[in-house]
Amino acid sequence: MIELSEEQRRELAKPVALALDPVTKETYVLVRADLYERLRGLRYDDGDFCIREAYPLMDEAAAKAGWDDPAMDIYNDLAPKEEP
Repeated sequence: MIELSEEQRRELAKPVALALDPVTKETYVLVRADLYERLRGLRYDDGDFCIREAYPLMDEAAAKAGWDDPAMDIYNDLAPKEEP
């Protein structure tokens, strides 16, 4: 872990804190550790989340919104058919 200089502390006080690597010219966004932990939980590629697990919930939400109404089947016919 590094200790912050006064210039770095001032930068971190801004709404968006950026750091520039003078060698590679890459820019980094700096966030507090507690915020990083919260954001890390939202990532989908961490192995704990599988989109297939959300399908039943998505189906339930669509049904509550009326998408299971037979009158909505017309939208299935509007999609172009793929050639085999």
